[in-house]
Amino acid sequence: MTGPELAKPRPGTDTATTGVRGPDMPQRVLIADDHPLMRAALKQAVGRAFEGCELPEAATYDELRARLEEGPEPDLVLLDLHMPGMSGFIGLMMLRSAHPAIPVVVVSASEDPATVQRSIDYGASGFVPKSAPIGEVGAAIQAVLDGQVWVPGGIGSDEAETAMAERVVNLTPQQMRVFAGMAEGRLNKQIAWEMSISEQTVKDHVSAILRKLGATNRTQAILLASQLALRPPPAPEAP
Repeated sequence: MTGPELAKPRPGTDTATTGVRGPDMPQRVLIADDHPLMRAALKQAVGRAFEGCELPEAATYDELRARLEEGPEPDLVLLDLHMPGMSGFIGLMMLRSAHPAIPVVVVSASEDPATVQRSIDYGASGFVPKSAPIGEVGAAIQAVLDGQVWVPGGIGSDEAETAMAERVVNLTPQQMRVFAGMAEGRLNKQIAWEMSISEQTVKDHVSAILRKLGATNRTQAILLASQLALRPPPAPEAP
């Protein structure tokens, strides 16, 4: 895989090895991954790049949401797309919809160009493959906090995918939660119970979702949601 493009660390700054806190360096990075060894590796990478940075953890989407709601807010989230509760890219979009000011860098074993591009289209500010050198995590975080986008090289844009992303990201946080429930096959009354709202309110959200997505019925919307699912990451090679 070629090196990162669209963003580079600032000239003269080696964020992977300095371990020195600057005025624009993160104070708190939330690491969300269901594999303990991966969380440990990411903590090591971020701690090496940004000395003294707080590193809270989450192993599921529900834990991540609870961490963000309880506060304090992190400067950035490192996110595994395959973490339990994510529902593919829907989890990423729900996170960005609920917390638009917090940038997200996806760290994933799914490294195909389509997954990388879709991650950016659906709200991530960066993408680091899990196979990348450990120092790339710190460089990606710094680039994103500097307002840049960090992705592996050789990533092209799919106009149809981007157009769909633009429709989906217009959903409100409540509509995104209803959309996630629809994608998982839940009935309106089940969604209403989970969200502690009336079934009529869910129906109103569904109508708004269909309108924003350009779908004529619920089935079409669910088919669109299925396109946001992720293929399982590649299995590790046997030693």
